[in-house]
Amino acid sequence: MKKFYGTGTYVQSVGVNNDMEIDGFSIAVCQEMDVELARHRSRSFDEMEDWGDDLSSFDLVVALSPASQRRALELTRYYHLDVEYWPILDPTGLGETREAKLDSYRQAREQIVERLKERFGEPTEIT
Repeated sequence: MKKFYGTGTYVQSVGVNNDMEIDGFSIAVCQEMDVELARHRSRSFDEMEDWGDDLSSFDLVVALSPASQRRALELTRYYHLDVEYWPILDPTGLGETREAKLDSYRQAREQIVERLKERFGEPTEIT
């Protein structure tokens, strides 16, 4: 989002759980398009609230999994948030070889890129 549309929009990446580091295959395929994920860590909705992010200041939650969609919809009981579900391929565990795994992750990455373009238009800030 930041790569394509700049930093004028406040964006946070949040998951249902915060018990995992970013997957190495995700890091690799995002690096191919100059998106740095190596320093990112997964954090949960609850952790985000604990750290002081005011969920009511967000306009939109994009859920990439059914579990995150359910959690986001639970939050709409307390906050006025629009929730969109983008069914994206979960590449975890797909492919036998390293290259086959990377291809699955690239496919998921491209699905996200296409959804971004559909939702927010052509990129304005590609660097």
